[in-house]
Amino acid sequence: MRVTLHDVSKGRGGQALPTTSLEFHSGAVRFALAETEQRPTVLGLIASGRMRPDTGRVTIDGDADNRALRRTIALVDAPDVSDPHADITLAGVVGEELMFAGVGATPLHARRWLNQLGFGELAGVAIGNVDPAARVRILCELAILRTGTEGIVLVSPDRHGGSPDGWWRIASEFADRGYAMLVVIGGSAAVALERMHELEAINASGPVEPLVLDLPGGSEPEPEPDSEAEPEPVPEPDPEPDPEPEPEAEDPDERPATPHADAEHADALGSPPADDEDPPAEREPNTTENGGER
Repeated sequence: MRVTLHDVSKGRGGQALPTTSLEFHSGAVRFALAETEQRPTVLGLIASGRMRPDTGRVTIDGDADNRALRRTIALVDAPDVSDPHADITLAGVVGEELMFAGVGATPLHARRWLNQLGFGELAGVAIGNVDPAARVRILCELAILRTGTEGIVLVSPDRHGGSPDGWWRIASEFADRGYAMLVVIGGSAAVALERMHELEAINASGPVEPLVLDLPGGSEPEPEPDSEAEPEPVPEPDPEPDPEPEPEAEDPDERPATPHADAEHADALGSPPADDEDPPAEREPNTTENGGER
């Protein structure tokens, strides 16, 4: 059996589920990436034939037959659709699923079934407190009890915590038993699975894109330096010019004579005239005709 989703989407502008294409088939396990609260459940409903996509189509062995999809694909643990209430005891969950499978569904039958699977001590534990790997094992084993089940769509097992390799190995065991397994998970679990090379996890919808962090201001991260690259030569600094010699201080006694300056200097100090100049004549007193002073 081969189930293929051809460019399916849901909601206006793909808000409920963006355009998605994937394929899963009998004897193999694949995972599909779906983020946000509703998209994993929407993808699970479409892949199991329980919801019609707004665009694209879903085929089983090449035919678009939703009735065949619903009859052969079990939708397991989809939030708000097929997940059991967290407060119900594990025995209560098992009893309800045994009833849907058409077998004995009394509390005694439920405990016997759990004992056969190796989880009898968990019968009275609320399923919300059951280990994630044990939860996946029990719910998948219950799903294949229904007649005609050939595949399982397991939705968001990573939301319960625990290591991804636990529930992934269980899904792989069901694939080895011949079932078609599709596990819908979030980005963190997808990256963890791809790093566990020994698990050989394959993304049904393509490779997982690396996580890119938006830096503030839209700036791009600086490239890491290449340790093997040769260092660029550092340019030599230009030689500094030789300093000009400082002028020597002038000796006042050796300064060249300036005639005008010397004359002005002499006048200012009231220096006596030179020897070759005649002294000014003394002023005679003015007299009157009568011989007296005027």
